[in-house]
Amino acid sequence: MSYFRTAILLAAMTALFMGIGFLVGGQGGMVVALLVATAMNLFAYWNSDKMVLSMYGAREVDERAAPELYAMVRRLAGNAGLPMPRIYIMENKQPNAFATGRNPEHAAVAVTTGLLQTLNNDELEGVLAHELSHIKHRDTLLMTITAMIAGAISMLANFGFYFGGGRSNDNNVGPIATLLLVILGPLAAGLVQMAVSRGREYEADRGGAEISKQPLALASALRKIAGAAEHINNPAAERNPASAHLFIVNPLSGARMDNLFSTHPNVENRIAQLNDIAQTMDEARVPQRPSGASAAGP
Repeated sequence: MSYFRTAILLAAMTALFMGIGFLVGGQGGMVVALLVATAMNLFAYWNSDKMVLSMYGAREVDERAAPELYAMVRRLAGNAGLPMPRIYIMENKQPNAFATGRNPEHAAVAVTTGLLQTLNNDELEGVLAHELSHIKHRDTLLMTITAMIAGAISMLANFGFYFGGGRSNDNNVGPIATLLLVILGPLAAGLVQMAVSRGREYEADRGGAEISKQPLALASALRKIAGAAEHINNPAAERNPASAHLFIVNPLSGARMDNLFSTHPNVENRIAQLNDIAQTMDEARVPQRPSGASAAGP
């Protein structure tokens, strides 16, 4: 993900943050929101990965604590031409995973205990390769920053609704502010979902298949994760829905109720793409007959 796209997203999020500040407190509120947004953007750039990992109670593991997982990530990172990321484990029954960090040199991969218990080694490699693809394409900076700022926008909207909407500000838009704040709260999450394109997941699937060389294993993993996510709750994600787009599969229990603003593409479509990639890989492995050679032989 290019830094230019990251800058555009941050500008849009900042503008929305300022707009809500204006509705809550007029011009003074807008100025305060601008200052807060600037400080948050700077803080998020340097610390958003730590915030997200803390949000999910992730604990870092090393080669001694998780030798098989560590060796797997190290080998896949070498395949991808990436420095070794930090590895975290989340105590969570729902199988899922995400990557975070502002660049490949400061990246981390987090997996749930449910993922380690549900997938076989080939499937786990596929998931880890998918997350390393996010790191390689620098998606992780955008993903972690949007998770933080979207949560702040929703909090400000709720604050304005309860404490600012009942009075008129210096621009006399108090009643309008109340209505807009009610609308802007859900739209903040929608903005994140649309800004972080679902095409990013397709590209990470493709990149993961190239890194692991096992697209069908990743397809099998996606099917298992999606099936489990339908009936295994992820309490931390439910408390922080703005961070749902970080995960390889949407962790929210109500994710399948509304596909219009879904942060993730349909799993069956992703599996279909991986099946096509596997077929292409198989065809590339078949030795090609030299031009002009006879099929019947000598």
